[in-house]
Amino acid sequence: MTEPIEPPDRPARLVIADDNQQNRELLEAYLADEGYEIAMTTDGQETLERVPEFSPDLVLLDIMMPRLSGYEVCQQLKSAPATSGIPILIVTALNEMGDIERAVEAGCDDFLTKPVNRLELTTRVRSLLRVRRLTDERDRLLAYLADVDGFDIDAFLPPESA
Repeated sequence: MTEPIEPPDRPARLVIADDNQQNRELLEAYLADEGYEIAMTTDGQETLERVPEFSPDLVLLDIMMPRLSGYEVCQQLKSAPATSGIPILIVTALNEMGDIERAVEAGCDDFLTKPVNRLELTTRVRSLLRVRRLTDERDRLLAYLADVDGFDIDAFLPPESA
């Protein structure tokens, strides 16, 4: 039987990026009972500055923000090697198919439309955090196995996306 992945040593860290204070506070209130460590940002530029110093496990990102849009923030985080593995959940009032497509093209991992349902939010956050933990564990195991003589790590890595 497979052993469960151990929970992290610290609470999961989330960045909530939204220029609307009520939206930030609502998301924080919905997630407060989960025990997460939460940092909040009010615009795209502040988010790009906060993410590397806070090292979040997940970013909840609004699209319509001052200075840099959520699309731009998402694209920059996903293109930087140090932050590319951080899951990004877009949380926005925009709900046209083109908005969703643009968010996916920017690299988001999931998408929620406001007004947000508490159960849906907490479920998606837990799911994305679980994927993050499993990916981190896989990377640690592959790094360990790469040190073992004769182990072909390339046989276990997913193909690079184009």
